[in-house]
Amino acid sequence: MPDRSDLIYRYDGSFDGLMCCVYDSFYRKELPLSIIDNEEPQHTLFDIRDVITDRAKAARVKNAIGEKISYEALGFIRNAFLTNLRDREIHILKFVYLGFTHRQVMRMLTNNTVNTLNKAVTNMLKEAERLRGFVRFSDFGGGLVAVIEPKNNVLPILRNHFVSRYPEECFIIYDKTHSLILAAQNGKSRIMPIDEFTPPSSGSEEMLYRALWRRFYDTIAVEGRENPKCRLSHMPKRYWANMTEMQAVDCGAISGDTEKTLTDGKSINFNLSNKCRK
Repeated sequence: MPDRSDLIYRYDGSFDGLMCCVYDSFYRKELPLSIIDNEEPQHTLFDIRDVITDRAKAARVKNAIGEKISYEALGFIRNAFLTNLRDREIHILKFVYLGFTHRQVMRMLTNNTVNTLNKAVTNMLKEAERLRGFVRFSDFGGGLVAVIEPKNNVLPILRNHFVSRYPEECFIIYDKTHSLILAAQNGKSRIMPIDEFTPPSSGSEEMLYRALWRRFYDTIAVEGRENPKCRLSHMPKRYWANMTEMQAVDCGAISGDTEKTLTDGKSINFNLSNKCRK
């Protein structure tokens, strides 16, 4: 590993941009103090070098990691880039240096760099797994919209799951934390940055189904077996704000045997024996 230099790399915040930072570090034989993206505040007395994203250079680095270390390591690095780990870029750079020296780097869990990245990736994947079950879609004129507030950038992890689950639907998942949206339609999807996103107002049919889902959730609960601590361990409170069953919904509009006519003209009997739409 080269000597540490009094220099900071600045890149565009993309994974390919980070791979170009790796390229420059190896080419110039220097280890930067830090790697920051363009949006980070610049309060430093050290010199800053802007690293331009070059797709060809990035591809060379990714191929080298896959062939000289392993493609498992390349996937691990991709996941590490999605975490909210502080200074994750410099940790990834050190991991690559280590991997080119020790091909079994993925098994070196006692190494500080590998251990730090492994913990961050594990936490990120756990959060993504929880959100596969916690995402709640609402129907707005035939399109589905969900809002999430994850700590990590999990949309790339959730993408294939929801696109394959709803191949014929038009839906949006808005990551409020990172100002990103996953937009999908007819099996095709795209993740895009967005400054601000406000879902449209809910219609009467959507509010009716929300109330039904809340009634179902409350009714199947067994009062004598309530365990708040256990629920918090499986359903952390920070997810509740975007979960239909944890929001205040007017269930008084639903009576067990009352028929409600929906906007499409169909009639449904809202007793609890019926299957829930959500």
